[in-house]
Amino acid sequence: GGDQPCFIIAEIGQNHQGDLDIAKRMIRMAKDCGADCAKFQKSELEYKFNKKALERPYTSKHSWGKTYGEHKRHLEFSHDQYRELKKYAEEIGIFFTASGMDEMAVEFLHELDVPFFKVGSGDTNNFPYLEKTAKKGRPMVISSGMQSMNTMHQVYEIVKPINPNFCFLQCTSAYPLQPEDVNLRVISAYQSAFPDIPIGYSGHETGIAISVAAVAMGAKVLERHVTLDKTWKGSDHQASLEPGELAELVKAIRTVEKAMGSPIKQLLPCEMACNEKLGKSVVAKVAIPEGAVLTLDMLTVKVGEPKGFPPESIFDLVGQKVKKNIEEDETITEQAVENHVKKVKC
Repeated sequence: GGDQPCFIIAEIGQNHQGDLDIAKRMIRMAKDCGADCAKFQKSELEYKFNKKALERPYTSKHSWGKTYGEHKRHLEFSHDQYRELKKYAEEIGIFFTASGMDEMAVEFLHELDVPFFKVGSGDTNNFPYLEKTAKKGRPMVISSGMQSMNTMHQVYEIVKPINPNFCFLQCTSAYPLQPEDVNLRVISAYQSAFPDIPIGYSGHETGIAISVAAVAMGAKVLERHVTLDKTWKGSDHQASLEPGELAELVKAIRTVEKAMGSPIKQLLPCEMACNEKLGKSVVAKVAIPEGAVLTLDMLTVKVGEPKGFPPESIFDLVGQKVKKNIEEDETITEQAVENHVKKVKC
């Protein structure tokens, strides 16, 4: 938040295909591309799904098992594997966390000592979960896919008194997300409604343009799904960024942050050369004799040599007396105007 750079989360989620080595390669990729954090999704499946949901047949081309439970178990790392991944992330120097997809997953992530909790959109209106997670005292990043502004106000009122260190991410839960459903203006609405917390963006669109625009609008946390190969089996890969895209996104965000600069409009040192070469001055439109009182029809504006009064001074010169002859097309200088007092710009 504040003047800090945008915190960029590379959402690995379950794009690791259930393979620990691929997961490590993806953490390394996130680090190499300049992301601040590599994030996964942790579930304790019997606490996230009821029995019928786990037993449901799953025949999708993206399935890793005959039932949804088999599919999810294939993609779920054990506690020891999570400890190994966190250790690896620490060794290479990138933050490591996960979305706690149920209350027991949050308990494990708290024990794992993650730097912050990510609340996925599916739990944002799960108020008991929010209360318990907030009471852990860790920073919280809360996505708002599938929610209304009224719900987000309720979330704020629940979390704020318990744990003031949290932020909201504008999010639309569609994969891949079409531009017309992004609604970046919600970022501004959140900034107005919740001015005391950082606001960010979680994107599922293709490409990087929309995410860069979100940062230009003031998003201080950005989350994007990442993959090593969009053609891999799995429903999230298509809405994810490959390494080249992630690196390009990070570079573009850091460039935009530099470009945001200052709200103060003034002549900058880098503009001086152009101003010296092309900046215009007030010049005599006609020959002006010594002692004449200047009128507007005596004056015009041109690129002059030497430099004289800037164009914005032309109206101030009207009514002033000249103390020497000025030739037609000659620059009007301070030395040629009687009792001229230079106005100081505020």
